[in-house]
Amino acid sequence: MKVPPSVKATIDSLFKDVIRAKVYDVAIETPLQYAKFASKRLQNRVFLKREDLQPVFSFKLRGAYNKIANLTMDQKKKGIVACSAGNHAQGVAMSARSLDIPATIVMPKTTPKIKVASVERLGGTVLLDGDNYTEAYERALTIVKNESKALVHPFDDPLVIAGQGTIAMEIIKQFKGESIDAVFVCCGGGGMLSGISAFMKTVFPNTKIIGVEAADAAGMTRSIEAGEVVSLDHVGIFADGAAVKRVGDLTFDICNELVDEMVTVDSDEICQAIRDTYYDTRAIMEPAGALAMAGANKWVRENKISAQNLAVVCSGANMDFNQLRFISDRAESSEKLIAIQIPEQPGAFKQLYYDLAYSNIKNTPRSITEFSYRYAARAKAYIILSFGITGPEDASTVLRLLKIKGYEIFDLEGNEMAKLHARYLGGGRASLDDEVLYRFAFPERPGALEDFLNFVSDEQRAVPYNVTMFHYRNRGSLENSVLVGMQIAKTDKKDLEHFLDQLGFDYFDETRNLVYNQFLCENGI
Repeated sequence: MKVPPSVKATIDSLFKDVIRAKVYDVAIETPLQYAKFASKRLQNRVFLKREDLQPVFSFKLRGAYNKIANLTMDQKKKGIVACSAGNHAQGVAMSARSLDIPATIVMPKTTPKIKVASVERLGGTVLLDGDNYTEAYERALTIVKNESKALVHPFDDPLVIAGQGTIAMEIIKQFKGESIDAVFVCCGGGGMLSGISAFMKTVFPNTKIIGVEAADAAGMTRSIEAGEVVSLDHVGIFADGAAVKRVGDLTFDICNELVDEMVTVDSDEICQAIRDTYYDTRAIMEPAGALAMAGANKWVRENKISAQNLAVVCSGANMDFNQLRFISDRAESSEKLIAIQIPEQPGAFKQLYYDLAYSNIKNTPRSITEFSYRYAARAKAYIILSFGITGPEDASTVLRLLKIKGYEIFDLEGNEMAKLHARYLGGGRASLDDEVLYRFAFPERPGALEDFLNFVSDEQRAVPYNVTMFHYRNRGSLENSVLVGMQIAKTDKKDLEHFLDQLGFDYFDETRNLVYNQFLCENGI
């Protein structure tokens, strides 16, 4: 690989900066733990780099301290400002307290309470502003301009990147001369990924560096594909510690040259990775902290990799306790969710139960974990159900056996509307003309649902519609989902969507969703 001279100079400089980085005044050398259960499951030797064991339970302390410790005396005297969804903020607050420097931290209003409280406990002054990182960052820049404070950027700064790069230096030391086949690193803005890449590739150029992003916040993946930095229109914030709309210019240049592959994972895969790391560590990673494990799971499975040494960076454990219910539900890969069609006739319901419950070769009852049914005046009925499985092959076997018996089956594996809403709605089908269905996503903060309800019930709206369905459930995430049915004239739908575009809520048209048409709508397509 021929690296452009300017980028090579940056990488060479970063390598030296990593070696002399000032991180160990506050940070610790975290253990590289052999993951017995993950190794057996993946048929590789998996090692977990336990950055969740840092004093602030995240790797961010490294880069923050290295940046702040290298400020001039005048900059230290004026104080610093930072913007963060949580982990960088805690790293900055602890570093500033250690160096006796006043720190102002701007955090989005959606930041989990545990992270806000932690920053305040560490001595930082917290300002809550905006619903996401981008809006909070604008406030931080205003403070920098008006008060002449130094900005401690969370990722796009050479000294921050060098601080994170010390993770690679430790991994090499801890492997004690053994080959390192691949290192899995989560990516938000790219600070840790670029720092680890710069150091690891300089020492071991044949070691693969695999970056991992949430599928709905894949800024680095999109940017590398485009060959330039791309700004995302929408960023999912389930993995809030790695949710940015735009990666750094410097981090992009480095990752574009050095990172071997980018892997994207969905929320279910992240939840499963949280469970997997728990089995080996008895520690609960936050969603962003489990990204690397999720990426390793997917990469090994898709590439059929075995008998290699894999390092996985567990980057943080600042979990919001309220998320655990959602994570536990979505991590359950031993359960399969489907929709199935049966004749609307006496005995069909019971027959389905027996066909499903005894669909394994041992002829012992299979666990049925969910069954949603409502009578409909049709020749056929549709049921949403979930059942216990031992793995993907078992699920495929069950579906094949049911199809042989004549059942029409719809796999709901990737159907977010079904997972978040339809399975909880028991009202049955409604016979309504001109009904449309939208799923809205909005940040979960105090007053957010009230704002949304005000929008739904606004009698002064330009486009007339009647609300026909509404489902919301707080699932402990930073971003929640609302399902809304609206009765509106077909000629007004385009005007409605133009109106929705102006509101700032992300939304998805679910009118043609299979589950809606078979379970909730009498006049379905």
